[in-house]
Amino acid sequence: MDGVDRIRFTTSHPLEFTDDIIEAYAEIPQLVNHLHLPVQSGSNRILAEMKRGHQREDYLEIIRKMKSVRPGISLSSDFIIGFPGETEQDFEETMALIEEVGYDFSYSFIFSPRPGTPAANFADDVSVEIKEQRLQRLQTRLTEMTMAISEGMIGTVQTILVEGVSKKNPLHVTGRTENNRVVNFAAHPRLAGQFVDVLITEALPNSLRGRLVESSLDKIQTLAS
Repeated sequence: MDGVDRIRFTTSHPLEFTDDIIEAYAEIPQLVNHLHLPVQSGSNRILAEMKRGHQREDYLEIIRKMKSVRPGISLSSDFIIGFPGETEQDFEETMALIEEVGYDFSYSFIFSPRPGTPAANFADDVSVEIKEQRLQRLQTRLTEMTMAISEGMIGTVQTILVEGVSKKNPLHVTGRTENNRVVNFAAHPRLAGQFVDVLITEALPNSLRGRLVESSLDKIQTLAS
């Protein structure tokens, strides 16, 4: 479609992430360089208990293919910690998967029975204390990886799709990078809906800060005239 310059593929089950989608990433530059692909666990045994229908190796093969067509692609995922029967070895396999993939950011949760699912009838035999300890360890590592990538973006110029006025500063606008980072920077609110180039100057825990580069200042003057 004319005028659509950025497409964000939100999420997929690994079983449905077929080679034709990977080919789309190779052929369609408008697809942003970010993929959210939930895995839930790095343990084949737990994946089977979850009835996910795929194994760790299947998931890693998808990631390998994606990195071959999109080097440097940003990856995120979902994790469930403390699924019934999860052993320390199962959890360590999840931690190893995180290191192997190199996630940009992810969402993680402690298992809780959901009515109507097969797992609701499983014996919830992982203690709350162990669940919380494992979740804390996983989230700490994921946060470290996220921050390292954010800090690596300092000094780079990112193309930002401006969403509107920043909630924290009415003199700033906010937008997102291709890898879904929120960036706040001083600019006119008329830029909402526009793409601009921003130099990243600071990495914060939940966002980035930057400033417009000279080429984008011309766009502001055009919109203001």
